[in-house]
Amino acid sequence: MTVQWCPMTRETLFYLGPEGTFTHQAAMEAAAQLADETAGKTGFDLVPLPDVPAIMEAVRSGRGLGVIAWENNVEGYVVPNLDALIDAGDVAGLARVRVDVAFDAFTRRGDDPFAARDAAGTVSDADSGVIPVSAHPHGLAQCKRFIVDHHLTPTPASSNAAACRDLEPGGVALGPRICGELYGLDTLAARVQDFAGAHTDFLVLGRRDDVRASNDRARARDTDFETIITFIPLVTGPGVVANVLDILRDAGLNMTSFMSRPIKGDDGTYSFIDTLDAAPWEPRFRDVLATLAAHGIWLKTLAVYPRRERSNPPVEAWRLPQGGVHLDATRISDDWRETETTRRELLW
Repeated sequence: MTVQWCPMTRETLFYLGPEGTFTHQAAMEAAAQLADETAGKTGFDLVPLPDVPAIMEAVRSGRGLGVIAWENNVEGYVVPNLDALIDAGDVAGLARVRVDVAFDAFTRRGDDPFAARDAAGTVSDADSGVIPVSAHPHGLAQCKRFIVDHHLTPTPASSNAAACRDLEPGGVALGPRICGELYGLDTLAARVQDFAGAHTDFLVLGRRDDVRASNDRARARDTDFETIITFIPLVTGPGVVANVLDILRDAGLNMTSFMSRPIKGDDGTYSFIDTLDAAPWEPRFRDVLATLAAHGIWLKTLAVYPRRERSNPPVEAWRLPQGGVHLDATRISDDWRETETTRRELLW
């Protein structure tokens, strides 16, 4: 039975526990956003679950909505969650919320894991590499500089909040600021992430009928939409994906993200995931989906939600990765193809 959003009723919003995760923060943001969109007539009870499969099952079975991490602007897509949504039955995204990501480093109350080091911070042979630091793998990846500078040994946890909750004496945990108060920890250092301005986008999930009902309400407010779709060509070979992209381009659909995921256990077969500035019910988009389906391509809409404003900044040269070939169009010479840099970087 589909959960209906009725006036003066309360819904359940499931998130990755325990309390204090970034997903918990996203759930609070989502509850406020959805309450605003329904004129404050619906409230939400936030309920933690141990993992994303449990959240997916709770949504699929109609027990409420769910929140999962989707994409981080440092580490990219949260791939296990992406794969889970591709495979999920009767589950799709209906809203997208953003949470700023800042990590504090915590220790147990009164604990000093660096006590064995001298005043200059020198690491002894006995001490080297034995101080564990725990966080979700994405959290560890976003605090590499702090970990290296303090000679810590990364230890993955199921969530950043779980790392703080389960912190053992002599160790360090990385997590949101609120974990210090929640779990009675001391703050060793604040904002230890490598990049200022890091954030993670989360999807709010519902059953597919719930997603359609949510979108109907948003359509009444004349809202622009964003859609995430996945497709699998059943015939592979040269030009197959390029032909699909040509169809999207010719329809005037703006694609803001494109990636592939292997179909597990099958060499050379992939699903492709597109994020597009349009809604599936728009005539041009419906025509595209009909065309792709007619060519025997498997299709599935993963999420449709109101589109947020976003910047489209140019990529300054200083942001480019090391190496590669970057030509200044105002000063390009005719012999650039024969330079040693070109031959080395392009391997021709």
